[in-house]
Amino acid sequence: MREPLRFITCGSVDDGKSTLIGRLLWESKQIFEDHLPALAADSARYGTQGGALDLALLVDGLQAEREQSITIDVAYRFFSTARRRFIVADCPGHEQYTRNMATGASNSDLALLVVNASKGLTMQTRRHARIAALLGIRHLVMAVNKMDLTAWDETAFCRIVSEFEPLAREFEFASFQPIPVSALHGDNVAQPGLASPWYSGPALLTYLENVDVMQGGSPPGFRMAVQLVNRPHQGFRGYCGRIASGQVKVGDRVRVLPGGMESSIRSIVAWKKENAAASAGDSVTLLLEDEIDISRGSVISSATGPVEMSDQFEAVLLCLCEHPLVAGRTYLVRLHTCEAAATVTAIKYKLDVTAGNHLAAKSLTLNDIGVVNLSFDRPVPFEPYQRCRRLGSLILIDRITNQTAAAGMIHFALRRAANIHWQALEIHKPARAAQKLQKPMCLWFTGLPASGKSTIANLLEKRLFAAGRHTYLLDGDNVRHGLNRDLGFTESDRVENIRRVTEVAKLLVDAGLVVLVSFISPYRSERARARSLFEEGEFLEIFVDAPVTECERRDPKGLYAKARRGELINFTGIDSNYEPPESPELRLDTTQHSPEECVDRILAKLGLA
Repeated sequence: MREPLRFITCGSVDDGKSTLIGRLLWESKQIFEDHLPALAADSARYGTQGGALDLALLVDGLQAEREQSITIDVAYRFFSTARRRFIVADCPGHEQYTRNMATGASNSDLALLVVNASKGLTMQTRRHARIAALLGIRHLVMAVNKMDLTAWDETAFCRIVSEFEPLAREFEFASFQPIPVSALHGDNVAQPGLASPWYSGPALLTYLENVDVMQGGSPPGFRMAVQLVNRPHQGFRGYCGRIASGQVKVGDRVRVLPGGMESSIRSIVAWKKENAAASAGDSVTLLLEDEIDISRGSVISSATGPVEMSDQFEAVLLCLCEHPLVAGRTYLVRLHTCEAAATVTAIKYKLDVTAGNHLAAKSLTLNDIGVVNLSFDRPVPFEPYQRCRRLGSLILIDRITNQTAAAGMIHFALRRAANIHWQALEIHKPARAAQKLQKPMCLWFTGLPASGKSTIANLLEKRLFAAGRHTYLLDGDNVRHGLNRDLGFTESDRVENIRRVTEVAKLLVDAGLVVLVSFISPYRSERARARSLFEEGEFLEIFVDAPVTECERRDPKGLYAKARRGELINFTGIDSNYEPPESPELRLDTTQHSPEECVDRILAKLGLA
């Protein structure tokens, strides 16, 4: 029996994907006897085939799918023949469920692209083909379905194939096989159909049984990401994981990254036994000859061809959440078994998945696909996605909401990152702080416009300066006249605004100063990133709290009035959201306390009262 085949069905809505999978299950005799009465009852209730069995119901499991005769979520089905086992993901055809389709494609070796013969290629057909290629699928079968609606017209079939062939070459599929079928009646699904004497190629199931999905690729050598360090007793230290690619044998030399230490394989332990060798897909525990510092997230690879290391990448991201993904924001990233912090440093372009055009973009929204630059907080071991999916795929997680923000695929490391190193400096922050006889800090004032941030920060700096402290005040309006004058007030620009100011504040704290940052800084995620750049005890978040009604009553610059008249857009508190701190070090209610009283509270917090 050949290796199992994982494939997806994709294409436009109502082209017959679920019916085709149901027909494959039926023809391969994978439907149990006790399922037939339930299928007949469901066909009578939901089906579209009159009194006949509706095979699509074998796949469409959600009630909403059955009522609407569409696929919404990815449905996985397992079946087998005498020659091969199959895992099939039936993916939705609607554009709004593109992320569901991408989820199914990320774990598949082959795409079964279903096309309605009476409609021809659609925008969604092209979109799904492009996404399949983008996600590393190298083999494509195009099932031209519902050929019975065209009276099995050979010209209609050839026209669809000839129209798609330039796309197949553009996407560089290693194999492309068009097959005319009728999922409803079974022609050319499991057996050649009598209705198409002009077609001499294989039936669909026959082709799937024999296709070699290993051709057209050059997988890397042995790689395994460590999931767990197994120490049941002092005499046993094993490194558990699933082999991502290649083979490994007892005695092989391996290199462990990060770290770069080498050793040899002493033993390979599988389920309750030791093996002489293991290969891709096997879950094993490796024992090494030498004691090496290895933990979850390390990658064990061949010593002669180890994995790469980098902290900056170009990657493709598919946005999975409704909240926009913007440059400058920091996320939690999970790459194989490694976790790190990653910042989207630039959105290079958004991909028009229909035509393949590159579109300028400052943010990515739900179902958008974009090419971005990512900067990790430390170097990590990886492989480009096209070479090894398991070591080149990642997800970004919003650090505030814990929602999955995007799924991504690493293109390559940014080589310029390897050429930039920290310059060793002999004068450091403790020395600068000692010279100034003070503890450097960042006092971060956040709140709505007109809440009183600048007034309090300015008054506080005067008090600190009079006491001999070395300070600097970064004010939101002032910085926008110079450093950030190129930025507007969209979400992406606000994120970049705070990113730049955070870096400046960090440099000033490193210079030994007490830095006062007075910015609206409306997003918790950016304030959390700012905090993460400072040492413990160096960052004080001060929430200057006043309700929007009070801020609008004050309105010293007349900005609320302009926003109400529609003369200002993206104004915080009116048409742009403000996310108040959940646990600031200080909360100053400026409706209850004067600026002088607020400053006294801050000085008391600093131990300077």
